[in-house]
Amino acid sequence: MSNIFNFLANPSRFRIFAKSIYPYFLIIMIIFIIMGLWYGLFNSPPDYQQGETVRIMYVHVPAAWMALMVYLSMTIMSLFSLVWRHPLADVLSKSSAPIGAAFTLIALVTGSIWGKPTWGTWWVWDARLTSVFILFLIYMGHIALVRAFEDEFKGARAAAILTLFGAFNLPIIKFSVDWWNTLHQPASVIKLDGPSIHIDMMIPLILMAVGFLFFYFAFLLINVQTELNQRKLKKLFIKKLNLN
Repeated sequence: MSNIFNFLANPSRFRIFAKSIYPYFLIIMIIFIIMGLWYGLFNSPPDYQQGETVRIMYVHVPAAWMALMVYLSMTIMSLFSLVWRHPLADVLSKSSAPIGAAFTLIALVTGSIWGKPTWGTWWVWDARLTSVFILFLIYMGHIALVRAFEDEFKGARAAAILTLFGAFNLPIIKFSVDWWNTLHQPASVIKLDGPSIHIDMMIPLILMAVGFLFFYFAFLLINVQTELNQRKLKKLFIKKLNLN
């Protein structure tokens, strides 16, 4: 595993790797999202209480999972950047932040749409909603902070520190429904005693989650390639100015 990390630490090799593999990730993403939407819309049953509105779950829940997973990956990359000085760690973290923010926004918007017929309101300041909204603000803070410095190293370091502090919000999001009285129902998929959700609802959830996961992989590689190319052009431009 360490040999793989060392091999991909070289930006040129990583660009070649990313360029060759991301189209396959896009294809897998499209296949799984289409299957998930088809199964969720036409093959899964309506909920006995919520009726057809429960189908929003097939976008809302996987988006929420990915919002947490992307931030967890950014936390790991921040550790690699601050502790081990991995040359691509800050690029991966910077490239992940907009994707994670998008997933968080999707989770918030679809949750609000789902909450209106279910709870009778678009928004309530309960623990789960508030902590996910804070996650979105942290994502936006990371995006702003990494661009606030002319020195890329200083911006990446400040953003990494923010990411590590923000990681304390992840268990709050996960366990808020257990620690406090919230409108959200307890976990029904990821449980120690096994899922309590019907299999016909579980299948589209898993399909959509896999599709969103490969969405993250594909666009992460695209973003990393763009960032590396921009840095290369910036270095060439500075070198040309110095020669002149």
